[in-house]
Parts: sequence; structure tokens; C-alpha cells
Amino acid sequence: MQNNDNDLLADVAKYYDIKLAEHGDTPKGVDWNGEESQILRFLKLSTILDEKNNFSLNDLGCGYGALYDFLAKKNEKFSYLGIDVSENMIRAAMLRHKDSSQARFILSKEPDHTSDYGIASGIFNVRLGRSDDEWWAYLEATLDILDKTSSIGFAFNCLTSYSDANKMHDYLYYANPGALFDLCKRRYSRNVALLHDYGLYEFTILVRK
Repeated sequence: MQNNDNDLLADVAKYYDIKLAEHGDTPKGVDWNGEESQILRFLKLSTILDEKNNFSLNDLGCGYGALYDFLAKKNEKFSYLGIDVSENMIRAAMLRHKDSSQARFILSKEPDHTSDYGIASGIFNVRLGRSDDEWWAYLEATLDILDKTSSIGFAFNCLTSYSDANKMHDYLYYANPGALFDLCKRRYSRNVALLHDYGLYEFTILVRK
């Protein structure tokens, strides 16, 4: 990524550092409203996982590792790599999962190896002062990383442009679900699903290779 992308990620890391300092390793610490919506989000994203055990997963923008906790309740054996640009988040994740032998966490903007699956939850939401064009370029580049580092498929979510206007905020990015569905169909796979029916102001896209 270019220098302006590094600046973008540094700004995002600072934003989440503040949230973590305020709320600790909780859903609010990664800027979600609460645990119930976080679990629903994970349920939708994890439908990309065809294998119930012995799969490998890259969690891009892992925060404190809440997705690992969610998956560990349902799956006995899997390999998990959490990646985040916030050093404080990675520190919190490593401390929280210090006894989890199948989980590893790294400070980076992309995975250090290819896994069966890739998941990105919430990393496209907080654009701060970036323009639509800047954020779309970052989004595309990140989807390329997800594609490159997953062999079976990947999933991600975005806030939706169909959100109620009175509940939208300038510092957040609301993506056009049709445009992203089209991008994924044309660039990554013929097998793409768009989930936009689960009651949150967002959508999830699943790309199966």
C-alpha cells in the first residue's frame, strides 16, 4: 500500500485505540453497540465456513479476538490468525487468548500466510475524514488482500447505503451493496452471496471460490 494508505490505517488504529481504552476488550471497545448484534454479525460471516473442524482462518481487523471466541464455542479444531493495525488491540488479543494454542495474533495490515478462509468484520466502517474515492480505493485493495490470502473463500461486511438518512454519520462509510456484489462477481468468483436481511444497518458478502 502507498503512504497515504499507511496514514489512513494509522488514523483508524488511533480511533480504535481510544475505544479500547474507554471500554476494554468488549464489543464497545471495537465500536459495536453490544454483544447481541456482534454475535448476529459473526453468525452471518461464519456461514462462509463449510468445514466445521480443521479449517484455517485469517481474521483481518481482529480487534481483541472476539471472532475467535465465537468460533471456539462451535468448533473443536481450527487454526486462527488474527491481524490488526492497532498494537494495543493485538496486545489485548494476545493477553485474552494466551492459553489458546490454536490462535495467533500479529500486528500487520495483511495476513502473513494463506488460509482456507478470510473474514473481515467492521473494518470498512470508520472512514473518519477520508473521501468516498479514497475509502473505496482502500476497500478494493483490502478485498484484493482477502482474495489473495484465502484459498476457499472470504466474507466481509459493510454499513449499507440503504441506512435511514437521519441515522447516518459523516465519519462512517455506507457502501452500495449492489456495487460491491458486482465487483466481487466480476473480480473474484462466480459464487457470491449478498446477505441484507438480518435487521442491522449493514450487509454481508460471501465469496466462495
